[in-house]
Amino acid sequence: MVELLRILSRATAKPYRTGHLEVEERPYLNENGHVDFKPGDVENPHNWSTTRRWYVTVCAVLLVVNATFASSAPSGCFPSVSEEFHVSEEVAGLVITLFLLGYCAGPLVFAPLSEFYGRRWIFYSTFLLYIAFNFLCAFAPNFASLLVGRFFTGTFVSAALSNSPGVLADLWDPIERGNTMAVFSCMVWVGPALGPVVGGFLQLTKNWRWSFYVLLWFGGITTIPMFTIPETFGPIILVHRARRIRKAKIPGYENVKAPVEESDRSLLGIYKVALTRPWIILFDTISFLCALYMSVVYMLLYMLFSIYPIVFQQRRGWNAGVGELPLIGTVVGSFIGAVIVLIDSKRKNDKIQRGIPMKPEDRLTLAVIGGIGFPITMFWFAWTAEYSWIHWAVPTVAGVFLATSLMLIFVGYLNYLVDSYLMYAASAIAVNTVCRSAAGAAAPLFTNYMFDALGVGGGGSLIGGVAAVLALIPLAFYKYGERIRVRSRFAPTGPKKVRDEEAQRIEEDEKSKARDADNPSQLLESSSTTTEEEETELRIENGDGDAQKALGEFKDENVKVIR
Repeated sequence: MVELLRILSRATAKPYRTGHLEVEERPYLNENGHVDFKPGDVENPHNWSTTRRWYVTVCAVLLVVNATFASSAPSGCFPSVSEEFHVSEEVAGLVITLFLLGYCAGPLVFAPLSEFYGRRWIFYSTFLLYIAFNFLCAFAPNFASLLVGRFFTGTFVSAALSNSPGVLADLWDPIERGNTMAVFSCMVWVGPALGPVVGGFLQLTKNWRWSFYVLLWFGGITTIPMFTIPETFGPIILVHRARRIRKAKIPGYENVKAPVEESDRSLLGIYKVALTRPWIILFDTISFLCALYMSVVYMLLYMLFSIYPIVFQQRRGWNAGVGELPLIGTVVGSFIGAVIVLIDSKRKNDKIQRGIPMKPEDRLTLAVIGGIGFPITMFWFAWTAEYSWIHWAVPTVAGVFLATSLMLIFVGYLNYLVDSYLMYAASAIAVNTVCRSAAGAAAPLFTNYMFDALGVGGGGSLIGGVAAVLALIPLAFYKYGERIRVRSRFAPTGPKKVRDEEAQRIEEDEKSKARDADNPSQLLESSSTTTEEEETELRIENGDGDAQKALGEFKDENVKVIR
């Protein structure tokens, strides 16, 4: 085991080798006497070269592409799955449903584990298990074994979705993170769109098993750079450093510890919070309405994989491969959305740097734009797709801007949740992830029935009508959001309100950790008598939120906003 650890350590992309690090005679400690990163510390991922950080970022994003591509790849092969196992195409859709239900494990199971054991080993173990269960899917002797394999592949690959944003937060400061988070968010949408395209051509020339062969090849290739991902989670790196110092038995430093070693945290305690608090926060007004809206968005994303074959294969007579090509338009739309996110992030960062205070409601700009565009583009798509005499490019272009609108809603609401809930943001995002994954899981089960009964125009109009009603939510939040947050038990804004003991403890931990952080200088300069309202305002002005929480990361501390 020791030799295996040594081999994997040599392969990682960190700019040093642990065995070559010399223990200083006077190790660097923070004001609380804990091991900490010193200025310019080579072990601090934020100090690595830009090239190295981008390399690790690309490796993490590759894992995400595997997860999102695998979620929809078999959808292009439903006919052959149905034929081989003698089930209906709706029942064949369970291969998507169970995979997405497995996604729910990410924020509830693997994110807490990454806080306890670090990012690296969670990536290694879960991705290898994902590949192992893909073998079960590829060589499934019956439909039941295929469904079991799909559920477990979704479960294990969900770790990449929940922990990769944490890697980005470990590597980049809040302003630099804008570019990387735009790439990450784009891949969350691009992967599912490409899956049916590949699956459709495999359905045309091979059979459904080949879609899993492709997943195995893709996963096998990704495994090589995955093993070069080093540990990036700062608290775990400091734990390793503290152990080296204690092992060296430096006089006066024999009992030195990392900050997390001084805490009374335990895996059981972490899971107690991770599995209970999100469900309490779900019924908070802001959290509930955001979960409702984003569940509809995510459901539509996976409905599209059934809608496009109806429009372009059944209505226009295209084959299984060419009939999926218009989905590439949604890929283009995702890239357009990413560009808009970058522009908006740059504009908001410029305001923050000029000292202009920002409220959480200022993060709703993207959601408002996307909320207006969602029903418009949905009606556009539905009624141009209804009639086969309309050129195929017209509904395809509608799909481009529909995807752009959905992505803007997605990113805008995640930012709003993080800014609104601050130290509770991880719990709010965790339950949001579970709800939208469950909604997406339901999509393949009813979409064909719905559009057979209502037609493309009628079914699309129903979705567009719901979207038009939901578009009022970001507008209402923009006007009344601050009043709603004042009444919220979990949104730390406005007048002081009675909180339970757990909330008070978390807040005190937050203040302590904020004073130790090396980014927000204003917090370092603040006195110990800083009020809750002043500290919250400082957090917002400094962008002290965490992108990793915006896609399901568990840790409640030091939340930073997606730029």
